Amino acid sequence: MDSEEEYMSALSSDDEMMQDDSADEMSAGDDFDEEDFDEPDPDFGLAKDLDRKRKAAHIAPYKVFEPSDVQHQQDDMINEVNMILDMRKEDAAILLRHFRWNKERLLEDYMDRPEKVLEAAGLSSNSSTLPKLESLPGFMCDICCEDDKGLQSFAMKCGHRYCVDCYRHYLTQKIRDEGEAARIQCPSDGCGRILDSRSLDLLVTHDLTDRYHELLNRTYVEDKDVFKWCPAPDCPNAIECVVKKKDLEKIVPTVECRCGNRFCFGCPNPDHQPAPCHLVKKWLKKCADDSETANWISANTKECPKCNSTIEKNGGCNHMTCRKCKYEFCWMCMGLWSEHGTSWYNCNRFEEKSGAEARDAQTKSRTSLERYLHYYNRYANHEQSAKLDKDIAHKTEKKMVQLQTASRMSWIEVQYLNSASQALQTCRQTLKWTYAFAFYLAKNNLTEIFEDNQKDLEMAVENLSEMFEKPIHELSDAKLKVDIMDKTSYCNKRRVILLEDTAENLAKGTAFPPIAQRAKLTVLFQVNGLSTRTCQAPRPPRPPAVARNECKQPEACYGRIEESMMAYMMTSASPKLAYRCFDLESGQR
Repeated sequence: MDSEEEYMSALSSDDEMMQDDSADEMSAGDDFDEEDFDEPDPDFGLAKDLDRKRKAAHIAPYKVFEPSDVQHQQDDMINEVNMILDMRKEDAAILLRHFRWNKERLLEDYMDRPEKVLEAAGLSSNSSTLPKLESLPGFMCDICCEDDKGLQSFAMKCGHRYCVDCYRHYLTQKIRDEGEAARIQCPSDGCGRILDSRSLDLLVTHDLTDRYHELLNRTYVEDKDVFKWCPAPDCPNAIECVVKKKDLEKIVPTVECRCGNRFCFGCPNPDHQPAPCHLVKKWLKKCADDSETANWISANTKECPKCNSTIEKNGGCNHMTCRKCKYEFCWMCMGLWSEHGTSWYNCNRFEEKSGAEARDAQTKSRTSLERYLHYYNRYANHEQSAKLDKDIAHKTEKKMVQLQTASRMSWIEVQYLNSASQALQTCRQTLKWTYAFAFYLAKNNLTEIFEDNQKDLEMAVENLSEMFEKPIHELSDAKLKVDIMDKTSYCNKRRVILLEDTAENLAKGTAFPPIAQRAKLTVLFQVNGLSTRTCQAPRPPRPPAVARNECKQPEACYGRIEESMMAYMMTSASPKLAYRCFDLESGQR
């Protein structure tokens, strides 16, 4: 199976070979003067393709860290601070945790006011001596009140001394029960001194020490915005991905752990490419709440004109009688039934404005509901299909063993089934979110390209799924094996193409404008009696005060020719403003 990186690198290597060949050809023509070739070579878009293939737009750079790697990164930063400030490593670690591992801010603040920084971090200015257990004559523990001779005790620089048993019980409760490690303070009430790791090693068992360092690693990852734990069950790895929150509208930072789990670094959800995080949040909320139930009621029912009770038509007769207030009205025009005269059961009267508006609102609600159901049904279908494919994937290994027995293939030779299973799951996940993404897209030429890519990938996935589910005796056919391998590779490549094209247009910010950012601007035609029309252009920035004062229809005129797709002009022939709406790119009105 071709991975995304392999596919993109293969394209890059092809381009490099083309460049090498062209270089050889140019070197063979040294006998000619450069003046004979003043005309530049045609580019044919090759430079743009090379730039695109060097760095895939849909792949966010990231790095996977195992627990040992996380510990090494902490140790390196602690050593740097230790060398610069000349203090114990344990104290340097406490300072870094206090500043959430922001080394630059720590050094800057420490150089300005060292005493205040140490006090705020829970450290003492005199902490050069090593911690130790002591048996002091006449000592009595303030917690358990024991004063036995030879009772071992421990105290930090704050001077609050307690017996080792009480200290050990206190630390066990903090680490094992409360999950605290980075900010374990002195047991004395009101004391803010922080216990360091070397002191803890003297007081607790090895098992508790391991848990303590595990919690410190977890605190390190949680303190840094560029780190996140892999959400897969029992996975100890962390992911580092540098992505800014403001860029989450233009990129979907999908990362993949070494355990195989794919998830979005920008939100708590699994991989949802190509839909950005904010659209995923809106879509999931829309699917979870009852907003579409209200849409269905609005689309399939009407309100009584008198008492506003909700009424559903359950027959063909247009003569409606409200059960609540007994008001009789026409279902077609919502007018009083007694005024219909001889037009019984077939309303052919001229529509009053209120009736037209009521039906227009109902039509919009029905259209909105149908549009939502179109995308939701396909979203849910791919979600269900992905679950079924995942169940089949759990049985893939068994099928591979059966295929080995039936066809005498080696374990390596039957790996194509595992590759096909993984491709099905990944492509289903992508297809599922393409429909959520498409729901929020405005209709334009680029949307049609997106839908074509979506359709092509969907057809390829269905074909692969059908071939993958064939019985064992058919899978042993060599031709079918080649077809499955080819279709697996094709699905992976089509998925990369869809994600790459979508990511590039998202990065531009204007290729796929969400519907919420588009506004319908009314343009008045007051010349030759033309009626009002609606412009579907995106709402441009507000015009300057001068233009806004001159314009008599500010809600219709929202900008100048240079600033928007909306243009307006004043005619000297008429004292009124005449408006024209046209596409600046095509020049058509």
